[in-house]
Amino acid sequence: MRCKNCKEKFEPIRFNQKYCLEADCVRVWVESEKAKQWKKTKAKAKQDLMTLSDYLKLAQQVFNKWINIRDNGLPCISCDKPITGRVNASHFWNANNHYNVRFNEDNVHSSCITCNQFLSGNLLEYRTRLISKIGIERFNTLEAESKQTRKFTKDELKEIINIYKKKIKQLELYQKE
Repeated sequence: MRCKNCKEKFEPIRFNQKYCLEADCVRVWVESEKAKQWKKTKAKAKQDLMTLSDYLKLAQQVFNKWINIRDNGLPCISCDKPITGRVNASHFWNANNHYNVRFNEDNVHSSCITCNQFLSGNLLEYRTRLISKIGIERFNTLEAESKQTRKFTKDELKEIINIYKKKIKQLELYQKE
């Protein structure tokens, strides 16, 4: 086996030994291990410092990405035109005012920038198409849920992030096949 640092041949003592026992090579190995440990420590510290709003922002990004992948190729929910360019994840009930349905899949669909940003969701058209898409019963349930108040905990948001990361992986794998 060759040393990862000096490239000289050596006989490893352990099965996963990558460096010979020369002083310079041991020093390089120790420094690389310290760097690996520092990366782990830094990542854990960074995660520990995340606030509730940081988790909420991250959960929203992951959820919106999943919506965009789920609705890939579908027309805008509001105007029914093909979406060209950037796709928005449009909430029928506003995500900032209706926390209870912020991450509800029936409440969020892909939309064009014009409808979502410039027409504030184009809600009259959105409502009509949403009811035809999910049915009146699910729409009424969604409406009732939207009127309830709710606060998320860090653990709930972490769970949402994990769930939608897994769903993204599943959809991406499915689309590759």
